[in-house]
Amino acid sequence: MLVIVISVVVIVADARFDRLTPVRSVIGTGLAPIHWLGNAPSELEHWVAGLFTTREDLQAENEDLRARLLILERRALKYAALASENNELRRLMNSSEVLDDRVIVGEIVGVSPDPFSHEVIINKGSRDGVTVGQAILDANGLLGQVQQTSSFTSRVLLVSDSSHAVPVEVVRNGLRAILLGNGDINALELVHVPDTADIREGDLLVSSGLGGRFPKGYPVAEVASITKESGEPFVNIKATPKARLNQSRLVLVVFPPEGKKDEDGNAPGQGSTTVNVEPGDGGER
Repeated sequence: MLVIVISVVVIVADARFDRLTPVRSVIGTGLAPIHWLGNAPSELEHWVAGLFTTREDLQAENEDLRARLLILERRALKYAALASENNELRRLMNSSEVLDDRVIVGEIVGVSPDPFSHEVIINKGSRDGVTVGQAILDANGLLGQVQQTSSFTSRVLLVSDSSHAVPVEVVRNGLRAILLGNGDINALELVHVPDTADIREGDLLVSSGLGGRFPKGYPVAEVASITKESGEPFVNIKATPKARLNQSRLVLVVFPPEGKKDEDGNAPGQGSTTVNVEPGDGGER
């Protein structure tokens, strides 16, 4: 009975009054060495593989990276002109927003073993300026959002989790909807879309920015199938996530542009080293 009473008190204190957040953060900080230790075999494997890399392989990789650098430099020149034009238009519209979001690069160091919870752990925490609710990207699209932070690590809820939802819009026509996770790592559901809506298979869904949780314009998913049941006002739409939810290793933690504040009135990312990247280029500058 004593254990049951204590359990109920702890559950109520956490759910209603959010009293256990500091305790959870301390526990997460204490578990950081365990995450690093679990990631050590993979790091050792990469290190050993590097010892046996031949000169020819290194030269081929170097040439490939040079070619990719030239392509990215060409894109940067084009984006620089577009950014200048975009900022000029925003100034004319008296808008304080900027084109690029600030990000830091993190690495996935752990995966939740719970099959009903789609979560990963990254090696960036509160000391890096990471806060709850920040968007997480990989090189292809939106991966999820920060659910819990400690000093050295953060727990990220993936977009495929059954409790996750993202406001999205169709690139082709601007149609807005809500994209829900359903526990399937390879499929998402677009809900409350009327059968008269102009949406097609292959349409790209990007974050709409509504609600202020996720930055606007990042790829989230692609419409995979559309089915309609007789007599139902809404269609069933399945979408495939753009992010490699169970394969990506490096991620980007997105910070709001300068001047925007978080829910506590603080500027996220203060005191951390940040870089500017273009959505989807997968690189760091």
